[in-house]
Amino acid sequence: MLKAFAELSTPLVADACVRVGVGLRVAPAGVGPVVAGRRVAGRVLPVRHYGSVDVFLEAFGAAEPGDVLVVDNGGRVDEACLGDLAVLEAKAAGVAGVVVWGLHRDTPELVEIGLPLFSYGALPLGPLRLDEREPEALVTARFGTHLVSAGDVVFGDADGVLFVPAARVDEVLEVAGGIARTERAQAERIRSGDTLRRQTAFDDYLVRRAADPSYSFRQHLRRVGGAIEE
Repeated sequence: MLKAFAELSTPLVADACVRVGVGLRVAPAGVGPVVAGRRVAGRVLPVRHYGSVDVFLEAFGAAEPGDVLVVDNGGRVDEACLGDLAVLEAKAAGVAGVVVWGLHRDTPELVEIGLPLFSYGALPLGPLRLDEREPEALVTARFGTHLVSAGDVVFGDADGVLFVPAARVDEVLEVAGGIARTERAQAERIRSGDTLRRQTAFDDYLVRRAADPSYSFRQHLRRVGGAIEE
């Protein structure tokens, strides 16, 4: 999955979801890579954290190579829910990355381990609580307002994290690739002096909008083959 995502980005995947009608499930702003430039893509391995590492160890028993551990810690910023030992064990289990709705710790060790990890950031303090575990602890994970499961694929890069149903991934990535090619061609033309306004026939758009206020720029872009808004 990471190979298929290699030439794409989360903005392109998001735009493709809009294009094909896949509901957007984007992680809250602020979730990003611990190490700049790291990317992640793979099937969701969901887990809900309750204060103890045992739930991670249990999840790893069901991991398949290339899975991405998606940790629901409720977006808490008063504790770091995992550190170097849990991430090292994830790597040993064949997990391709970790995405946390919350915080991490042991940053220097995590950098050395090298497994891509996304979170809100770092905090020295680990969990001081032990909450009652829910039956869905290894079935689904909440991430912001969204619920994800092994039926989803997660993508992450410098712009953030989002989730796509596994059944629609091939379609979404194909469309994202088409948008990428269009945008690269547009960018090259701008660099060569052909402005985006000229490429998108922006003056024509203004004339049409004046005659029909309901005519949107997105409609116009679809007509002329632009891709800058979706």
